[in-house]
Amino acid sequence: MVSVFHQRLFKCLTIFLALVFVSATTLIIAQDRAYIVLASTTSTEQTGLFKYLLEHFEPKAGFNVRVVAVGTGQALDIARRGDADLVLVHDRELEEKFVVQGFGIDRRNVMYNDFVLVGPVGDPANAATATSASEAMRRIASTQAPFVSRGDRSGTHAAELRLWREANIGVSAQGQAWYRDTGSGMGQTLNVASSLNAYTLADRGSWTAFKNRAGLKIVSQGDPSLRNQYGIILVNPQRHPHVKQAHAAEFANWLTSNDGQRRIESFKIHGEALFFPNSPNRP
Repeated sequence: MVSVFHQRLFKCLTIFLALVFVSATTLIIAQDRAYIVLASTTSTEQTGLFKYLLEHFEPKAGFNVRVVAVGTGQALDIARRGDADLVLVHDRELEEKFVVQGFGIDRRNVMYNDFVLVGPVGDPANAATATSASEAMRRIASTQAPFVSRGDRSGTHAAELRLWREANIGVSAQGQAWYRDTGSGMGQTLNVASSLNAYTLADRGSWTAFKNRAGLKIVSQGDPSLRNQYGIILVNPQRHPHVKQAHAAEFANWLTSNDGQRRIESFKIHGEALFFPNSPNRP
């Protein structure tokens, strides 16, 4: 005769096995769901933008979007190898080169934000009173105030180097004690700038989301040269026939549609909009 204890044990074991079966089935279904790979930037991923967008897009689509967040240069390298189906980056010069070389097709504007020059609250270079971003950079170099660069071939790094060129300043982490690079993403670079009481260039989205500001503040913003345009590009299927062009195009079309653009516009941190949609498809 089976005891009450054994009956209960059998019932619990049955429920447990049923839950394991359901969980395993769910996992298999999730793994079987189609996906595309989007190579993009740390600024779009670390702000939470993609999480916000994909929560809206993926339930309606028949596939998922896996985001690989690196610097713009690295994102384009990933796509050149055929390890991504599309890219969303922010360096127009590199983007156009990527397309001209035959690696990408159908480049479109998606959104923009801007860069901000941040530095110590005390502003030892007096950069905040400069009339332009390039003049602020000249003052930093002339006073040899500490400056931290990403140094990672990202869109932000490229923008920083353009500003130095506009200021007629040559910079190098070799032999210039005041100038150093991290070779890492925006969050880590801001952390280093904060710890060293140094200046750095950041995209506004990352700066707004950054919590460890300590003694840093914005010292230059609003200059036209600080505009930061993002573009989306499909990987050319003639170069890499295995890419999922149809799914990639579906996501790019949604991102530049009225629905996707409204979703970008509604994304905010602390009540502040971080990205401003400007797709050519938007009325």
